[in-house]
Amino acid sequence: MFGTLFANLRGENNNEPNITRRRYSRRYCDKCVAVVGDKIYPVENWSMGGLMIIGDSRDFGVDDKITVNIKFKTSDDIVMVQHKARVVRKTSKKIALELDPISNKTKTSFQTVIDDFVATRFADPKMA
Repeated sequence: MFGTLFANLRGENNNEPNITRRRYSRRYCDKCVAVVGDKIYPVENWSMGGLMIIGDSRDFGVDDKITVNIKFKTSDDIVMVQHKARVVRKTSKKIALELDPISNKTKTSFQTVIDDFVATRFADPKMA
């Protein structure tokens, strides 16, 4: 009886990659906000495919197309990325946005933010 129970608790040891449905990994560690219209929303997480903002969702409808300006605080600058997005999901306090396909310029801006975080963390692990 206990042998079966413990056998079921044991994890599998294999080299198979974890399957995920996300195209890009989410980032929770960056300091950023999203500006939609004239309102500023905190960003819970973002990726190169979208972002999750925190705020009153009554201003948004699922499938609405909006322009979002994402502002990132880096170690020595503020990086701004303006892009079109679509509301894909919402709860009373959170709105999930899917970004339209990104250009190389936008990809470079996102990579600048990621590189700055990695460099800052490498230089001083206590800062991140």
